[in-house]
Amino acid sequence: MKSFVFSFLLLLICCISTAQAQQTLTGHVFDAQTNEPLTGVNIILPGTSIGASTDKAGVFTLTTKEPADTLAISCLGYESARICCMGKNQVSIALKPRVLNLETMVITASRTAQARTQTPLAISSLSARQLDETKPTLLIEVLNKVPGVLMVNLGNEQHSMNIRQPMSYRGYFLYLEDGVPIRPAGLFNHNALIEVNMFGVNSIEVIKGPASSIYGSEAIGGAINFITQTPGNTPSVKAGVHGDGWGYRRVQFTASTPVNKKLGIALGGYYARQRNGWQDHSDFDKLSINARADYLLNENNKLIASFTTNTLDTETGGSLDSTGFYGRNYSSLHTFTYRKVQATRARVTWQKFWNTANETQATAFYRKNSIAQLPNYAIKKLRTDLSRAHGEINENTFQSYGLLAQHSKTFSFLNAKLLAGLYSDFTPSAYTANYISITREPNTGRYINFINRPDSALTNYQVNLVNNAAYLQWEFSPLPQMRVVTGVRYDRVDYLYDNHLPVSAFSGAPDGRNHFSFVTPKIGLTYDLGKGAGLYANVSAGAYAPGVNELYRGVKVPTLQPARFNNYEIGGWATGLENKLKAEVSLYQMNGTQEIVSYQLPDNSTENRNSGKTLHRGLEYSFTYTPTQELTIRFGGTNALHKYLVYATTEGTDFDNHVMPNAPAWIANSEITYKPTYLPGLRLMLEWQRISRWYTDDANEYTYADRTLFNLKGVSALNLRAAYSIKNVELYTNITNLTNELYAHNVTRSRWGATYNPAAGRTIAMGLSYTFTGKKP
Repeated sequence: MKSFVFSFLLLLICCISTAQAQQTLTGHVFDAQTNEPLTGVNIILPGTSIGASTDKAGVFTLTTKEPADTLAISCLGYESARICCMGKNQVSIALKPRVLNLETMVITASRTAQARTQTPLAISSLSARQLDETKPTLLIEVLNKVPGVLMVNLGNEQHSMNIRQPMSYRGYFLYLEDGVPIRPAGLFNHNALIEVNMFGVNSIEVIKGPASSIYGSEAIGGAINFITQTPGNTPSVKAGVHGDGWGYRRVQFTASTPVNKKLGIALGGYYARQRNGWQDHSDFDKLSINARADYLLNENNKLIASFTTNTLDTETGGSLDSTGFYGRNYSSLHTFTYRKVQATRARVTWQKFWNTANETQATAFYRKNSIAQLPNYAIKKLRTDLSRAHGEINENTFQSYGLLAQHSKTFSFLNAKLLAGLYSDFTPSAYTANYISITREPNTGRYINFINRPDSALTNYQVNLVNNAAYLQWEFSPLPQMRVVTGVRYDRVDYLYDNHLPVSAFSGAPDGRNHFSFVTPKIGLTYDLGKGAGLYANVSAGAYAPGVNELYRGVKVPTLQPARFNNYEIGGWATGLENKLKAEVSLYQMNGTQEIVSYQLPDNSTENRNSGKTLHRGLEYSFTYTPTQELTIRFGGTNALHKYLVYATTEGTDFDNHVMPNAPAWIANSEITYKPTYLPGLRLMLEWQRISRWYTDDANEYTYADRTLFNLKGVSALNLRAAYSIKNVELYTNITNLTNELYAHNVTRSRWGATYNPAAGRTIAMGLSYTFTGKKP
C-alpha cells in the first residue's frame, strides 16, 4: 500500500511539473497596411521543430515545453520577421508586404489563392500600398501603371479600355468584383468602371489575354478583378478630403472593426462633386458606398456579405473639333446633355473548408442597374435648317439574379488540384429611346433647349438574358519545378427578345430568340529555374457573344456571329542584383476571327459587323529596381501590333492588312519613388506616361501624331506626387500634366472630320487624411 501511494504521488508531481513547464502562446497576424488578417502564416520557434500556422482569421496557437522568448514569422509575399514574446501568452504581429516580390499570391487566375509563379499567364497586381500612395482622383491613374493596360479618360469618369486590343468601346474586357462580374455577359458598357468604388477596394488584379476558360464571354483582351477590403483585426478609420484647382472636391473614408471574435465589418466610400471645371458643361455628383461583413460560423465555415451602391449624375459636354482643341477652347455646344447612373450590387458567399484538401465556395448575387441619358453623340443638326437639330433620350435598365459555385480538391499525387464550377445568371433587361426636337443657335452652333417627344419612340424592347456555364480546371506538377494547368469552360448565352414596337423598317426586329454557345479551353505550364527565375507558356481560347445593343438597337438588326480568339503566349520572370531587380516579360499573339467592328455607312451612320480575321501581337514587360532602401525605379510597357488581316465590306471597301484605328504601337508608364531615410514620412513620386501616335481611321489615311513632352509624337506627359506623414496625419499633393502639355486622350474621325477628347492642362490636387487605429477588442 505504501508503495502504491508513493508511486501515485510521484506520477502526480511529474504531471504537475510537465504542465508547469508547458507554455501556450496565442496570437493574430495581419497586414501592416490594411489590418487584414493573414492566412497560412508560418510561425516557428527558432532552433526547434515546433511551429504553427494561422487559420482563416489570422489566429494561431503554439504550445511549447519550454518558455519561448523569440518567434520567427514568414509568409508568402511579406517580409519575414522575428519578435520577442518572453513572458507573454498573447501577441499581435503586423507583417509588411515586400516591395520587390515575385512570390505574391493571386486569386483571379483560378478563383482560389495560388502563387503568382505557378500561374501560367500574364497577371499583374496593384497592392493596397500602391493604391494608397497614388492617391488617385480616378481609377485611371492606378490602372495605367499596369504594363499593357491603357484606360482611356473620356471625361466625367467616362472611359474606354485598351488591353491587347485597340482603345475600344467593345465588350472584350471583363470587370469583376471579388471574382463576380459587375455586369452580366451581353450588357457590357465601356463606362462600367463608373460603377466601382475605389475606396472599397483593397487590391486590383489584371489578367491580360483571354480568360474565357474560367470567366466566359468578354474575358478576351483582359479581366480586371477589384478585390474588396476585408475586415481587419483591429478597429481602424481613415478619413480625408481631396480637391483640385478645377473645382473637383471629394470627401472619403474607410473603416474596419472586429465586432467580436466571429464578426468583422468593413466600410468604404466617398462623395465627389465637380463644379465649374476646365471643360464646359462637365459638372457632376457621385456617391459610392461599400459595406462588407465577414462572419466566422466556426473554424471551417465562413459567411461573407457584401453590398455596393454607386450613383453618378453628370453633365456630358462632349468632344471638341480641331479648332476648339488646338485653340484650347474648352467650351461646349451642349447645354442640357446628361447621364444618370445608378448601380447596386449585393452578394452573399459561403465558404466551407471540409479539410485541408477540400474547399467549397458558393456565392448568390444580385444586381440592379440603370443608365438614363440624353447623349451628346446622338445629336444631329439638320442640314436644311441650321436652327434645328434632333436627338434622343434613352434608358437602359436591368436586374440580375445569379449563383456561382465552385469546389476545389487537392491530391497528394503529383501535388494535383481540381477545380469545378457552375455559373448561372438570369437578367431581365429593358431599353427605351424616344425622339427629341432641339433648338440650335445658327450663329454659335450651341444647342440651347429641347422638346421631349415621348410619343415618338425610337426603340422599346425587353430582353431576358440567361447565361449558364460550367468549368473545370486541373493542375499538377509532373516535376518539382514544373506546374501544368489545363482548363475548359462551356457557356450558353440566350437572349429572349421582345420588341414592344410595331415591326417596320424603323422599329427593329420582330420578337425572337438568339442563343450562342461555345467551348473555351486552355493549357499552360510554369517552370521554376531557381534563384528567383522562371518561365511560362500557355495556349488559350476566348469567345465573345454579341451584346444586346449590338444585336437589337437601331433601325437594322445585323446578323452577328460570336467573335473567337486563339492566344499563344510565352513569358518569364527573374530577379537579380542581390534581389534588387525584378523583371517580367511576356510575348503573345492573339488571332481573332469574326471580330465585331463598327462599319461606317455612306450616310455617316455605323453598323456592327463581323470583320473576318484580325491579328493582335505584342511584347509586354516590366522592370522594378530598388538600388537603395530610399529609391525605387519602375518601368513597364507594351509594344503591340493590331491589324485587320481580312476585312472586306459588302460595299467593296478593302481594309485587309491595315492597322486597326486607335491602336498605338507603344504604351509605357514609368515611375521613380524616393523615400528619404533622413526625413521619415516624406514620399516623392515622378511618373511618365507615354503613348505613341496612332491611326484614327480604318484606311490608315489619318494619324494623331501631335508633338508633346520631349518632342515625342502622340502622348508624353509627367505627373508628380508628393506626400508627408506625421504620425496619423498625411498631407499630399498630386500634379498631373506637370508641364501643361496639349494632348488628346482619344481622337475619332468621321466624314465630317476629327473630334478630340482633350486632356486637362496642368492640374494641382491636394488632400489631407487622418488615420485612427484602435486596439483589438
